[in-house]
Amino acid sequence: MTTRAETRGRGADTRPEAARRPGRPGGRRETQRRERTKELEDAALRLFVERGLDLVTIDDITQATGVAKGTFYRYFEDKAALVDALLAPVRGELLAGLEACGRALETARDVETMFEAYRAVAAVIASALLQYPGVVRLYLQESRGPAVGARKKVAELAKQVASHAVDITQKAHTHGLLRPVRPAVSGLAVVGAVERLLLAVLSEEDIGNPLDLPDALTTLVLDGLRVPPGTRPARRKLDGGPKRP
Repeated sequence: MTTRAETRGRGADTRPEAARRPGRPGGRRETQRRERTKELEDAALRLFVERGLDLVTIDDITQATGVAKGTFYRYFEDKAALVDALLAPVRGELLAGLEACGRALETARDVETMFEAYRAVAAVIASALLQYPGVVRLYLQESRGPAVGARKKVAELAKQVASHAVDITQKAHTHGLLRPVRPAVSGLAVVGAVERLLLAVLSEEDIGNPLDLPDALTTLVLDGLRVPPGTRPARRKLDGGPKRP
């Protein structure tokens, strides 16, 4: 049976109707609503990162915030809705950045333009990491797990990211800017590399200044994938590799 939370679109407010009523702007009710929502989200995020989604219950979250279990349901329909709310700001920024990159690559005809398009995505990722480190950590930890329960929202985002990565790689291939490697291979390889670097930053591994990552990552990826200087294969659309008769 599909819940109301599952039918809402990307970035939608997944809290019950009563909790979405803002009250008088700047009034006591609005202030209390925002504070209580933040308390629940902060406590849940901390527990999710420490224990994983499967091992954290709604009881755990309400105990951590010192509220009754019924209070939780005034703000969120279920645990999946809470996870969806946590992901919303990162999801919005990240998908918008990937879509912008795709549009830029549709008209890219030179390596410099391609570099700037990819660098813009790297900057969006770096911004999300700085603003929402806990949410990014949660995504990295849970995105490879089964797409069930509260993790379904994370898995959906991971699938969208992978789809955009393959799409923008396909567009770069169309203009002969990248080596003739299947987009599904090179695109997903880039996603894997980016996610490993993000995890390294959050785990405080010694990889240097995180602010240098956008340029370093873009250069590394494009030096490995772009067509070597002085060569230019014929423009063609890679559809998944050669077909056997």
